[in-house]
Amino acid sequence: MSHQRIRAAVIGLGVGEQHVLSYAKIPGCEVVAICDVDEEKLKVVADRNSVATRYTDYRRITEDTSIDVVSICTFDDDHAEQTVSALRHGQHVMVEKPLAITKDQADAIFAAYKDSNRLITSNLILRSSPRFRVLKQRIDAGEMGELFYLEGDYIHQIEYKIVNGWRANISFYSPIFGGGIHLIDLITWLNKSEVVEVCAMGSQKTTAPTGYRFDDTDVILMRFADGSLAKVLVTLVPQHPKFHALRVFGTKASFVNALGDADWYTGEDPAGRQPMTAPYPAVEKGDLLPDFVQAIRTGAPMKVTVAEVFQVMEICLAAQESRASGQFVKPRKLI
Repeated sequence: MSHQRIRAAVIGLGVGEQHVLSYAKIPGCEVVAICDVDEEKLKVVADRNSVATRYTDYRRITEDTSIDVVSICTFDDDHAEQTVSALRHGQHVMVEKPLAITKDQADAIFAAYKDSNRLITSNLILRSSPRFRVLKQRIDAGEMGELFYLEGDYIHQIEYKIVNGWRANISFYSPIFGGGIHLIDLITWLNKSEVVEVCAMGSQKTTAPTGYRFDDTDVILMRFADGSLAKVLVTLVPQHPKFHALRVFGTKASFVNALGDADWYTGEDPAGRQPMTAPYPAVEKGDLLPDFVQAIRTGAPMKVTVAEVFQVMEICLAAQESRASGQFVKPRKLI
């Protein structure tokens, strides 16, 4: 049923508008309803995209059994409740990261997923970047040898947004869930081994004087079952262009991402640098939706599988637990 008509809906119209636009470009897919608690934003986005059905109550969408797929793009602490409702009413779900912000929420979503016979994925888009796809191909081909250390930084200057926007007003916000998750997903996708231990530290040094309640910077360390190690930094307050730094070290080669061409080295001589020119980041918020809709229609594999969605969420939850406890934490494995 590769041409099955798909009725889509979107809840949350910040980044959610990118989902509206992406669904509209998929042949045979129609955005039949959208939702936002901000009535003015709802009207503007609905009018701009010619969506007639619009709601301020998400249940009008998640409880509509005629809708096939819903994108949940609301505030982080709303994701779990809305995802569970959608799954229980027979909808496939694309949820913006994070899937959940507590273990109990993750458990509730997993239980609803198991009972639903529906698909769930999350918008973990860095693995769709052409540069990182080329890197993955070269790793899988053995060109880097055995990986032993990976390091990623999520660098994004949004201090004004976190101090004055919705992140400051919700029940809990974590840079690990909001930004670090992208690099954690990228690293675990590149390195095939399972993460068996996590530790994390966080800081509010920059934003504490403003009264902001949550971290603005976190560092996560991960140990893999094969003995390799990884580190992820997420900072939302740097004086730096937005950037996903990545360094990967293998026994045969090393990779270093850059705002320009990336670097590939096979030894210690700097003159041996080989540029990697594949575009970066070259991804948009809705880029995973065509693949997801195809999976719904035909059962084709998803770029971000259900198991991977829950795996990366459990690593993030373990990191947040470590941040709070000061102890090493072993991530759970739901799937």
